[in-house]
Amino acid sequence: MQAVGRILGAVAMIALLAGPAVAQKGPARYGETDKDKTPSEKAAEREAERAYQRSLGNIPEQQKSSDPWGTMRGDSPTPKAAAKASPAKPKAKSAEGAAK
Repeated sequence: MQAVGRILGAVAMIALLAGPAVAQKGPARYGETDKDKTPSEKAAEREAERAYQRSLGNIPEQQKSSDPWGTMRGDSPTPKAAAKASPAKPKAKSAEGAAK
């Protein structure tokens, strides 16, 4: 009974692993040549390309910088940051410091 279970388990594992391997194989179409386009298809393709080029002209020019935080970080510190950093609180005197 155990041997049959092992054999069925092995067959199931092989089947599960073989499925993705088979799916990776596709039909090889390397030797096929493209069909010639009809004059109407060529005209439609040219018109689509012209429409694409026209649509590119409708796109506005990009701004110099698109950094939304660019104004927040500058080369020099802001007055608020400098004012907060400069006045340091004096340390409280301890009992030993007052006795000296």
